[in-house]
Amino acid sequence: MFDINEALKNLPDSPGVYVMKDENGEIIYIGKAVSLKNRVRQYFQNSKNQHPKVRAMVSQIKEFEYILTDNELEALILECNLIKKHKPKYNILLKDDKHYPYIKVTLNEEYPRVLMVRKLEKDGAKYFGPFTDVSAVKETLMLIKKLFKIRTCNRNVSFGIEVGRPCLNYHIGLCLAPCKGDVKRETYMQMIEGIIKLLNGKHEEIIKELEDKMLKASENLEFERAAEYRDQINAIRKIQQKQKIISSVLEDEDVIAFARDENGTCLQMFYIRGGKLLGSKNFYFKDADDIDELLSQFIVQYYTSEEYIPRDIVLQRDIPEISIIESYLSKQRGSKVKIRVPKKGDKLDLVEMAKKNAEAALNQVKAKIIKERQKTFGALEELKAILGLEKLPIRIEAYDISNISGVDMVGSMVVFENGREAKKEYRRFKIKNVKGQNDYDALEEVLRRRFYRYFEEIKNKDNPKNKFNKLPDLILMDGGIGQVNVALKVLEEFGLNIEVAGMVKDEKHKTRALVFNGDEISILKDSNSFKLIYKIQEEVHRFAIEYHRSLRTKSVIKSELDEIQGIGPKRKMELIKHFKSIENIKNATIEELMMVKGMNKNIAQKVYEYFHS
Repeated sequence: MFDINEALKNLPDSPGVYVMKDENGEIIYIGKAVSLKNRVRQYFQNSKNQHPKVRAMVSQIKEFEYILTDNELEALILECNLIKKHKPKYNILLKDDKHYPYIKVTLNEEYPRVLMVRKLEKDGAKYFGPFTDVSAVKETLMLIKKLFKIRTCNRNVSFGIEVGRPCLNYHIGLCLAPCKGDVKRETYMQMIEGIIKLLNGKHEEIIKELEDKMLKASENLEFERAAEYRDQINAIRKIQQKQKIISSVLEDEDVIAFARDENGTCLQMFYIRGGKLLGSKNFYFKDADDIDELLSQFIVQYYTSEEYIPRDIVLQRDIPEISIIESYLSKQRGSKVKIRVPKKGDKLDLVEMAKKNAEAALNQVKAKIIKERQKTFGALEELKAILGLEKLPIRIEAYDISNISGVDMVGSMVVFENGREAKKEYRRFKIKNVKGQNDYDALEEVLRRRFYRYFEEIKNKDNPKNKFNKLPDLILMDGGIGQVNVALKVLEEFGLNIEVAGMVKDEKHKTRALVFNGDEISILKDSNSFKLIYKIQEEVHRFAIEYHRSLRTKSVIKSELDEIQGIGPKRKMELIKHFKSIENIKNATIEELMMVKGMNKNIAQKVYEYFHS
């Protein structure tokens, strides 16, 4: 057995990474330290001064291990890799590792193309970005396609060599067709230079050229052509607005600022390329008590998954171990990376602008949390008041029966906890003891089985296979007073005191009201409680029908195919996989049946005769 006190005594005074585990051996936290001895011991001392999240984590630590490194930089890299691999629940995890798009000009080709890519490569091509707005990238590429007659195909094209016939783009005037082998590279590269100017933000030259063409077309009464040039100018101006110049020094840098409140922390990033703000993104963290740790881990995790790291990263505040993080990022980039914390000037203005955006994003999150609470706990509080319940119905179970003329009758139980679906708690029941169409008896069987299982399982509370060992605060029956009385009868048999209400529908089969204690209670349709009840009724109905359909399909397959001599389980599965439905098998010819794996002419003939006799 692991002895924590003994292990603490033997910790080395060296840099390294420590790994905390719970009673099941699961990794719950990974950290780095200049001195493992000092850092790890801190967790088990002065718990009164610790953040509640840290206290909760320490209470779960049953063992730990450590890995020694030669220096702090190695510890930083190892910590990052281990967090990425194990994703411990108490570490700050950057879930959004999406790669943003770049525009790539393939200068490594004789006749370059312009593409959208999500990965930078050292291949001699020229890259622009990253862009956070994918639609803006696609819009830019579409504009380039209209303005410049460059190729979009992936053919291997060279001057003097004809490669197939020109495609449709050549015939409609969107490509010079270098695949013909007679387009001079100098002519083609003039267009590429224009594209690079456009992507570099040198729009005015192109706009001037288009304006001249537009005026000339108007003078020649070519108004449709003039309108095309006008639309192209407007599109360029739109891109120009997106690429707002915010720095007189045309450099690449990322700006990171933050805002905090009682709900969490929001980090805001500005992506500045060539002095232009190309985009921004925010990241929200709910449980981040240490802002220094959050910033450090965010920077390392974020740039570990990013292909491009700018030369300068601008922060709102200093963080510990900046020099180590700079060394790590410089190694990733292949050249010097500098982390700066401005005190004045343009860069401080950028930080302030990013901070304001973080505050705005945090307010949006707060509004979303409030709205979500109104939809969940607010709805439960309304429901408690409407029904006069003694306590909040934190766990609600709803029941429904589905069948067609008493065939394949099934029952379903859906569960809502804290006003949300708890889909892992959903249960299905295949009716065993009811013959014919009798929904009341079927409901009685379902409820009796459900609560019988509850009393069986509470005898062995620690069994991980338990599925019915929780009781609801409120039961909702899909139906009126009859269904409610069935539930009350079963609960009385088991000696359980649980409130029961019925969800009544109108003539259009939509939720109308609740039946409770013999009375029908109307609820305002715009209220959160009504929306919750409606959602529960729709969900229990959907779940019941879904189960019924699956059983119905199985029974059809069994009753139809199992009657045919020579069709065993394997051939039956191959037929279903191939034709997707019994109806398609019925309509298949002998030749089509023979195409199925495992079928021969004799068996195919029997299947065909069975369905056509």
